[in-house]
Amino acid sequence: MPEQLESDHEEVYWEIEKFIRLALKANPNILECLYSPLVETCTPLARELIDLRHIFLSRYVHRTYNAYVLSQFKKLEQDLRNQGEVRWKHVMHLIRLLLSGVEVLLHGFVPLRVDEYRDRLLAIRRGEVAWEEVERWRLSLYKELDEALKSTSLPEHPDYDRANQFLIRARRLAPSPEYAA
Repeated sequence: MPEQLESDHEEVYWEIEKFIRLALKANPNILECLYSPLVETCTPLARELIDLRHIFLSRYVHRTYNAYVLSQFKKLEQDLRNQGEVRWKHVMHLIRLLLSGVEVLLHGFVPLRVDEYRDRLLAIRRGEVAWEEVERWRLSLYKELDEALKSTSLPEHPDYDRANQFLIRARRLAPSPEYAA
């Protein structure tokens, strides 16, 4: 079985072990899946995983979110130098990710909505914000992320034992019809 399947409709399906490994590394897409209120179908096993979602939150959020945004901004800066433009939608999502990372560290919850910043983020998406202003905001968000790390109550590491127990349970129950449907 493949670890990941992607459809033409921007849908991605992960094999359970890969999903858990990514969650343990504080992968932003995976954490957002676990905290999304938009659930179309939820098996009993999936409900158990959602109920355990807090075990994946740790100080790793700082490292993962920070490293991803930094690497993506380096690519965007190259695009700006080489082509004179960037994909503003991507820029907006990266800023939103930093905002989200600060919230996760401060409140132990993955926010999917950043209503307070909505207008500013949409202006970035439309390309109405100068690159220099985006850069200033990004750099200030890095500082906020660092400060949030200093005061977070999140554990140093995710709860590997509980994640492993869930994975073993999921493997055992997967063939059961009541858990598959």
